[in-house]
Amino acid sequence: MSVSFKTLDLNLLKVFDAVMEERSVLRASQKVALSQSAVSHCLARLREMLDDDLFVRTATGMQPTARALTMAPQVRAALRALEAAVELPTFSPAASTKPFTLAANDFTTMVLAPPLLKILSREAPAIDLTIKPVTRIDLAEQIDLGRIDVAIGVFSTPPSRFRTALLFEYDDVLIVGRKRKLGRLDKAKLATLPLVVVSFGGEQEGAIGGFISERGLARRSEMYDRAALERALSESERPPRIAVSLPHFLALPALLVESELAAIVPRPLARALEQTHAITTCELPYTTTPVEVRLLWHERVAGEPSHEWLHEVLRRATEELRRGG
Repeated sequence: MSVSFKTLDLNLLKVFDAVMEERSVLRASQKVALSQSAVSHCLARLREMLDDDLFVRTATGMQPTARALTMAPQVRAALRALEAAVELPTFSPAASTKPFTLAANDFTTMVLAPPLLKILSREAPAIDLTIKPVTRIDLAEQIDLGRIDVAIGVFSTPPSRFRTALLFEYDDVLIVGRKRKLGRLDKAKLATLPLVVVSFGGEQEGAIGGFISERGLARRSEMYDRAALERALSESERPPRIAVSLPHFLALPALLVESELAAIVPRPLARALEQTHAITTCELPYTTTPVEVRLLWHERVAGEPSHEWLHEVLRRATEELRRGG
């Protein structure tokens, strides 16, 4: 007899699997919550469909035929796969070895990674992280393809396929080498300083208004409030001098410590550099627009337990930054 999977009642396979495991109609009936007669009826239907006895009653229980022994591993694997597909997924950080891939610039990595790794070592010691640069890649494409689980950065209004959540805010400050004694910093003095800024992309790379757009996702490329600086010095006899423009924050301490240069940087980064380098922070003589650093991920992973956990851990890792610490 030809068997069509399209007309196969999957409950018959559940009964088959239970009898295969228990080798008893009684125990199988208890396992699948059916009566013994219902289990016997299911076996009869399956025997007829497959044209095989499947199980033979003996003094030691229901013994499988060769056909049943061949079927059993595949039926069990299929049932387990179906259970996994329809049941709510769970995630256990302590036991998981799931790797995660983040995208972030060196500033956010510097202030986020230490507290994040402390949490992971305590709660999820077998989980590994890969952190990719948020620049020099097509970020939207990488998230669309699932190669990046979450991006961290400053984004303009993202396309509807992405979700975001606030991590922390910051404003700009000025940093100089500790040997440099600036005294009170006013606009006139600021106008005389050779400045270092960080920009992840210039006009030649499609940056407009300090943002680079790819596939509808616009991410911030200029890591300082250029408009506020230009407004502050608009009445100065000299425009602000951008002596050095860097593609990353990594080289800043080496440039500042033994030079006359000053750099405009995010406040959390200034705090971090003061702890590890001979750097001093000065308040700017103007107000910069607060910048929101956000998580960004694809809508298809919304509600997925491992991703929900990752986002929650990242928020915990930035708790001090949200408090301004």
